[in-house]
Amino acid sequence: MNKSRCSWAGDDPLYQSYHDYEWGVPLFDDRRLFEMLILEGAQAGLSWLTILRKRAGYRRAFNRFNPRKVARYTDADINRLMTDASIVRNRRKIEAARVNARVFLDTQAEYGRFSDYIWQFVDGRPIINRWRRLAQVPVTTPVSDAMSRDLRQRGFKFVGSTICYAYMQAVGMVNDHLVSCFRAPVLPGR
Repeated sequence: MNKSRCSWAGDDPLYQSYHDYEWGVPLFDDRRLFEMLILEGAQAGLSWLTILRKRAGYRRAFNRFNPRKVARYTDADINRLMTDASIVRNRRKIEAARVNARVFLDTQAEYGRFSDYIWQFVDGRPIINRWRRLAQVPVTTPVSDAMSRDLRQRGFKFVGSTICYAYMQAVGMVNDHLVSCFRAPVLPGR
């Protein structure tokens, strides 16, 4: 069966699977939210497909995204990761993962769950958009601007507004599937 997908999913089966089963699906599990935060930061300047292809390597290299373990990484761990070809070997991004793990744990302690903190930016409910063309989908919004500002004030790294909006899409805080896509949410009365 040929499914009508958002055009960015292309022909790559990995990208299509991500589109079909993850992108735009609300995520509340703190470890998965941490994983996506690190992966979205790693993606900066690269294609998302590059990160998806390295995801298994990231999961192995970053202790399955256990923030407590990543927060305890030493400089020797950072140096070891710089030699790991299964991830993007960018020192600033690897060091940011350690910093972000520490701030993630602080935020989690403050709110009880990181998901309670991050979902407050959308009042706990996904924003459902009804875009007809990919060109209509924004790369930032006032919500991603506010999220970016707050994350940076807390000390997070690689959390500019564009990364925050991509994060919001990835974890289902916003659903930007085009109306022509089989994954577009069906709204009442439509």
